[in-house]
Amino acid sequence: MDKLLIRGGATLHGTVAISGAKNAALPELCAALLTPEPVTLHNVPRLQDVATMRKLLDHMGVQTQTHGERGGMSLCAPDTLNPEAPYELVKTMRASVLVLGPLLARFGRAKVSLPGGCAIGSRPVDQHIKGLCAMGAEITVEHGYMVARLPAGRTRLKGARIATDMVTVTGTENFLMAAALAEGETILENAAQEPEIPDLAEMLIKMGARIEGHGSSRIRIQGVEALHGCTHQVVADRIETGTFLCAVAAAGGDVLVQHGRIDHLEAVVEKLRDAGVSVSAVPEGIRVQSPGAGQLKAQSFRTTEYPGFPTDMQAQFMALNAVAQGTSKVTETIFENRFMHVNELVRLGANIQIDGKVSLVSGVPQLSGATVMATDLRASASLVIAGLVAEGETLVDRIYHLDRGYDQMEAKLRALGADIERVK
Repeated sequence: MDKLLIRGGATLHGTVAISGAKNAALPELCAALLTPEPVTLHNVPRLQDVATMRKLLDHMGVQTQTHGERGGMSLCAPDTLNPEAPYELVKTMRASVLVLGPLLARFGRAKVSLPGGCAIGSRPVDQHIKGLCAMGAEITVEHGYMVARLPAGRTRLKGARIATDMVTVTGTENFLMAAALAEGETILENAAQEPEIPDLAEMLIKMGARIEGHGSSRIRIQGVEALHGCTHQVVADRIETGTFLCAVAAAGGDVLVQHGRIDHLEAVVEKLRDAGVSVSAVPEGIRVQSPGAGQLKAQSFRTTEYPGFPTDMQAQFMALNAVAQGTSKVTETIFENRFMHVNELVRLGANIQIDGKVSLVSGVPQLSGATVMATDLRASASLVIAGLVAEGETLVDRIYHLDRGYDQMEAKLRALGADIERVK
C-alpha cells in the first residue's frame, strides 16, 4: 500500500495545472450511455474513481479508448449493452449510482448494486429512487441491488415534477440524464447548483437535449426521442483548485493555479482573503500569494450547499486553521461523520476539540511530523497540507483515498518545491 513521505518547511512557487473535475467527469462518462453514437471527452482526470467508472462501463459493453496527453477519452455504448452494474465494481464508488438514470432512460431497465465509497456518513439513494419512480419507473431493492424497469407497454420514462427532500448533486445529475430522453417535460425543484451540474447540462445540450435553468435551483428539461454523440471538455476541478490554494496559504509562497476559477470557489476565496492570503483572478487562472500560515488569521466557517462553503474543502481549511493565529469554529452541516481527520491532525500537534457538528480549532505555532492515516479523500488532502508545514517528516498512510480524487498530487506539489515523495 503506497504512502506519502513529506518533509515540511518548504515554500511553494511556480505553476500548477488543475485537472478536470472528478465530480463532472463521472456523470459525463455515464452520459455516454444515452446514445449509441461516439462521445469524446477531454480533460478527463487520471483518478482511481475514473478508472473504476471506465471499468464498470467496459463491463457493461461500452467501448472506451483513451488518447492524447490531455486526458482524452472516447466512448461508444452499443444497443447490445448489458445494463447491469455488479457489486464488485460498484462497492468502492458511490458515483456508480449515476448509471441508473441513463440506463433506465435508454434501455428501459437496469440492475445496479447499492453503492459504496468514502465512509463519511449517510448518502441515501432513496432520493434517486423516488425521483425516477415519479418518472414512471418501477424500482425494487433486491439482494443489495436496485432493480429498475419500465411498466409493461411503456418504452420511455415520462416527464414529471421532482422535488427532492434534500439537495442532492448525484440525484440532480441522474434526473437530468433520465429526463433528457423522457416523454414530455420534467421540472427539477431544489436542484443542486454546483458548477459540475451546468457542465453536465451543457454536454447534454451538445448531444441534443433541451435544458433550461441549469445552475439554478429549478431546472426545466424537455425530453427528446434520441440523443447523438458530441465532444466536450470537462470543467476544471474546483476542489483540487481550493486544495492547492490552501496548500500555498499554509506553506507560503507564490503560485499560479492554471485553469482555476474564482467564481466556482467564492466562499473559500473570501475566507482565504480574510485570513490574509492574496488571491486574484488572472487570464490563466488564479494567482495565490501567502506569507505562510503562522502569519495568517484563523477563520470560522460553516459548510453548506453551493454556493456556500463546500464540505469538500472543510478538512483542507481546518489544516490551515490549525497553524493560523487565533481560534476558529468549524461547523459541518452536510455529513455527520466528516471530522475523522481531526484525530490525525491532533497526532501532528494540532489543538482541536470536537463537540457534535462543531470543531474548535486553536492555532499552534508549529506542527510536528508523525505517521498519520488517511480516512477519506479530503481528509487525505488535509494531512498532506499539514505535512507541508510540520517540522520533520510526516508519513501519510492509506493514500489510495487521495488517488481517488487527486490527479498526481505529489508530482504537482514537488514541481512547486515541496519535499514530498511516494513510498511504495
